[in-house]
Amino acid sequence: MFSRLARLIFVAFLLWLPNAMASVAISSARVWPAQDYTRLTLESKQAIHYKWLTLKNPERLVIDLDDVDLNPALNELGSKFANDPYIKSVRVARFKPGVVRMVLDLKTEAKPQLFNLKPVAEYGHRLVLDVYPAIAVDPLMALALQAENKAAEAPPAKPVIAAASAVAASAPANTEPQRQAAPVLATLPEKVEKPVPLKRTEISTRILIVAVDAGHGGEDPGAHGRKGTYEKNVTLAIARKLKEQIDNTPGMRAVLIRDGDYFIPLGGRVEKARKVHADLFVSIHADAFVKPHARGSSVFALSERGATSASARWLAKKENEADLIGGVNLAIKDPYLARTLLDLSQTATINDSMKVAKHVLRELGGINTLHRGIVEQAGFAVLKSPDIPSILVETAFISNPEEEQRLGNEDYREKLAGAILVGIKRYFSQNPALSKPQIAQN
Repeated sequence: MFSRLARLIFVAFLLWLPNAMASVAISSARVWPAQDYTRLTLESKQAIHYKWLTLKNPERLVIDLDDVDLNPALNELGSKFANDPYIKSVRVARFKPGVVRMVLDLKTEAKPQLFNLKPVAEYGHRLVLDVYPAIAVDPLMALALQAENKAAEAPPAKPVIAAASAVAASAPANTEPQRQAAPVLATLPEKVEKPVPLKRTEISTRILIVAVDAGHGGEDPGAHGRKGTYEKNVTLAIARKLKEQIDNTPGMRAVLIRDGDYFIPLGGRVEKARKVHADLFVSIHADAFVKPHARGSSVFALSERGATSASARWLAKKENEADLIGGVNLAIKDPYLARTLLDLSQTATINDSMKVAKHVLRELGGINTLHRGIVEQAGFAVLKSPDIPSILVETAFISNPEEEQRLGNEDYREKLAGAILVGIKRYFSQNPALSKPQIAQN
């Protein structure tokens, strides 16, 4: 009798033991859906060990988590994928003692990436799953379809596209154009590198394309104000305002690098701008400093020879840490980014960046205090496109209570976007966009 009872107790102990030894508890499960990819992040106090495989017919992704508690954070994961572009559903259950299995039913063929991140900033250990579509979204085709839809909705009208060279020629010699006038827009290259057919949207005069980059996003919230305002939300709101104003300007179109709350690596932002053959790259930010009285707007360009001030160097270092916080898969070697970072001898591109930065800074000075009053330079990774003039706009100090409040005001964000646009238009009126040189792809 005792022997049988002992065996039952021993079997019960074996069934209980894996649960008792499962020392890894998932503290948070976050989902960041986007047009480009969907990210799932599992955060814990200890590193998560895993195995994974993909299955066909239907498309599925299976992830086995070793020694992980099956807690509410995992059990509620299935409810977080409503209307996700790439993941149909998620099932989580204990597969066998000591192993929790996640099965993701996919909507299409995918190229998943799974990797661990070490603790950084306020985050603990993170297991990150990025689900990319097997056929990547083409941003240039998306822009073409957007223009086609807009043209179909608009009533017939005569194009109002003024050649930038004509605008520049009409200005008095050795003087700047009047502040009130900003007719811009130029004829653009008839040929682009490896073009995607534009079909019905193809026209003889190319539209000026401005890549508008909302800083931070997703796992990377950026700076925050005393009232809990996150930089990533402010930058996206201003970027959307700027896109709307640019799209309403004859001869111009804007492409949002980030159009939602998700993370894009710094190199990926540069790459997306180049894929749409952007004529200008504008990165929107809202600064923070340890002292709350710091205030004012700033505009930055890339520097090849170091920062122009200690504050510019500090800011560039902070912004360049976005990849660490947002989470980049270091196992993926990006030859495009490597080539871009090495190709920094494009003095002409930096000179053009300085020109547009001065125009934008001047216009921002009309609606806000300027932090220094001059364009600064530093080694911002997001500005390192070899062939696109690129600027970074610090709209205001989100760490300043007064400026945080103003950044939360929709009318003020509209004014900020308007000032940036006027500066952009002044730049193009004096510096017509020319055909882009061929960039080597190998």
